[in-house]
Amino acid sequence: MATIEDLMKANLLEVFNERDGDRRRAAIGRTYVADVIFSDPEETVVGHDAVDAKARRLLDESPEFVFTSVGSIHVVDDLGYLAWAFGPLGKPAVVRGVDIALAGDGLIKRVYTLLLTD
Repeated sequence: MATIEDLMKANLLEVFNERDGDRRRAAIGRTYVADVIFSDPEETVVGHDAVDAKARRLLDESPEFVFTSVGSIHVVDDLGYLAWAFGPLGKPAVVRGVDIALAGDGLIKRVYTLLLTD
């Protein structure tokens, strides 16, 4: 069974950083419950297909950008917290944020993404 740390890394790097659709969908299947709820400042989406569409749209709109984790993953029981940066490879980040996820039985049930403005 995946740990919350594994799931947080997969959410960022194997789903939202993965440009290959087949690999991204496989990662979605092993990372989230079927009715996962994902919320960010733009919208809330539900389910594997919606998360896939969200990741694809984000990557299509930012073809030269990559996500990188920033610092350690913090965990309390079933809650994980991961800070990240998003921008052109090898250059300063354009966007910074955090993902906060609730997990259970080895899968993410709920993800909140917050954008940092400081």
